[in-house]
Amino acid sequence: MSQQPPRPNKKAASEKDDQQTVIEFEDNHLLAQVVGEHDRYLARIEQGLEVSVTPRGNKLAIAGNADAQVMTRQVLEDLYERLQKGLDVTEAEVDAAIRMVRGGPASDGKRGSVAETGTMIVTKKRRITPRSSNQAYYVNSLQTHELVFGLGPAGTGKTYLAVAVAVSMLIQNQVDRIILARPAVEAGEKLGFLPGDMRDKIDPYLRPLYDALYDMLPAEEVVKRLENGEIEVAALAFMRGRTLANSAIILDEAQNTTPVQMKMLLTRMGENSRMAVTGDLSQVDLPLGVRSGLQEAVTILKGVKGVDFINFGETDVVRHPLVTRIVRAYGEHEREKKLNLKTKSG
Repeated sequence: MSQQPPRPNKKAASEKDDQQTVIEFEDNHLLAQVVGEHDRYLARIEQGLEVSVTPRGNKLAIAGNADAQVMTRQVLEDLYERLQKGLDVTEAEVDAAIRMVRGGPASDGKRGSVAETGTMIVTKKRRITPRSSNQAYYVNSLQTHELVFGLGPAGTGKTYLAVAVAVSMLIQNQVDRIILARPAVEAGEKLGFLPGDMRDKIDPYLRPLYDALYDMLPAEEVVKRLENGEIEVAALAFMRGRTLANSAIILDEAQNTTPVQMKMLLTRMGENSRMAVTGDLSQVDLPLGVRSGLQEAVTILKGVKGVDFINFGETDVVRHPLVTRIVRAYGEHEREKKLNLKTKSG
């Protein structure tokens, strides 16, 4: 069980700003789920937004900085709205709501919401909502653009959300099939020493894509759709010479493609197809001296109509909180290395 974060001193918070925001909720049962058992969700909100929230029957009084009060009100109302729609509220959703409001206003001037129906993805096993402002933008882009590049570190939901949107499009008959591809790059291990035929050898590289599918569709349906070709999971090399029409295509781990491979896949798009390309340019496993096809595509396709780029950062990591700290530490280490190299060369 995770340790409950300490709640800020209410008196100190009130003294900082005498003006309070009071929110009234109609359903006490839902409100109890918003605050959490022993007020543990309130504690996370107070810690995350540096406010004090005091329950008063079916009301919550928010004290603190004026901007923080506004953000806290939105977090509480978003979580309440989520429950009204039949969705769960967990620590992850609370953290997501905080992350969304701290991400700043979207292009329409409104702050992000974990309960927005416009960015909710409906699959047969779950309804998925974005957990950061960038994720919300990414989902919207996947639904409206023909080619979307999701770039950034592990744990930001790049592949998972792309698979979710593809599954949603398939079950709504917007596409006829899903194509999931990955480059089978030997990152320190040789394929030739793995047992079985070529498909057995590449399956371990594709496992994360299967995991996402099983998280969104019943197991028997995944098997059936894989057998009849409605879902295809394959190594990138198997895409050569094909035209992929009426398809949702996802290229994962794209930083490990060569420029030739990347161009080959991008030109496979057929009529009524959508493509998502995901990758982390800080994790390239290609041989030394080989340029990443993803890096080249980002440079070449900037500004091309119908193509969108979403850059995820450390604040978008939605796995265990320790993962966020690990990503941040590695990022700082890389920045220090670059700074040292510049200093030496100068």
